[in-house]
Amino acid sequence: MNPIKHVAIIMDGNGRWGIRNKGSRNLGHRAGLDTIESIIEETIVQKISYLTLFTFSTENWKRPKKEISYLFSLLENFLLNNIEKLIKKKIKLKIIGNQEKFSINLRKTLKNSEKNTSINNKLQINLALNYGSKEELLYAIKNINKKKDKINVKNINANLYTRGVPDPDILIRTGDTKRISNFLLWQIAYTEIFFEKKLWPDFNKKDYRKIIKNFKTIKRNFGAI
Repeated sequence: MNPIKHVAIIMDGNGRWGIRNKGSRNLGHRAGLDTIESIIEETIVQKISYLTLFTFSTENWKRPKKEISYLFSLLENFLLNNIEKLIKKKIKLKIIGNQEKFSINLRKTLKNSEKNTSINNKLQINLALNYGSKEELLYAIKNINKKKDKINVKNINANLYTRGVPDPDILIRTGDTKRISNFLLWQIAYTEIFFEKKLWPDFNKKDYRKIIKNFKTIKRNFGAI
C-alpha cells in the first residue's frame, strides 16, 4: 500500500463546462470552486498532508482580460470570505508562483491569507498562481548563483517555490487532455499521473477516491526492480 503525502491537480475544463452548461466560461470557473471545496474535504479525510492546485499559469495571461479579471476577483473573494473556515479546519495556504503582476489588493489578500494560516498543520494547500515550471527552475538557479552555491539536485530542490514540500505522489489532470502544461516539471519525475476525462466541475469525491485506490496498488520502483 503506497502512502500518499502529496497530491497535485491540474484543474482543467472549467471554461468548457461553463459554455456547455451555463453559456458562460466565467460560470464554469464559479462551479469549479465547489469542486475545489469538495476535494479539499476529501483530502483531509484521506489524511493527505499536501495539495497543490494549478490555479493560474504563466501562459493564462493570453486569455481575455475580462476572464482574467473575473478569475482573480473570484479568488480574492473566496479567500476573504473563507479565511476563518480555513483556520478552523487547520488548513495552511502557500502561494507558489510569481506575484509581481498581481494587483496590490490581490497581493495583500494573498499575503494575509498565508500569514493568518501559517501555524495550521492538518493540510497545506499550495495555490499555483502565475506559476510556470520553467520560470520556477530559472528562479531557483538564479538564487543558487546569488548565493554562489553549487548547481546540483539538492540546491535546486532547496530553492524551488515548493522547497520543503515532498514531491507529488499523484498528479491528476481533468478535462480529457493528456499533457502537463509546464506544471511541476522537476517535482513530478516519479509521480504517478492520472488523466481524467471529466471536466473539473464534474469531478467528485468518488472519482478522487478511485484514483487514490488505484494508486495504492501500483508497484513503485523509482528506477529499481
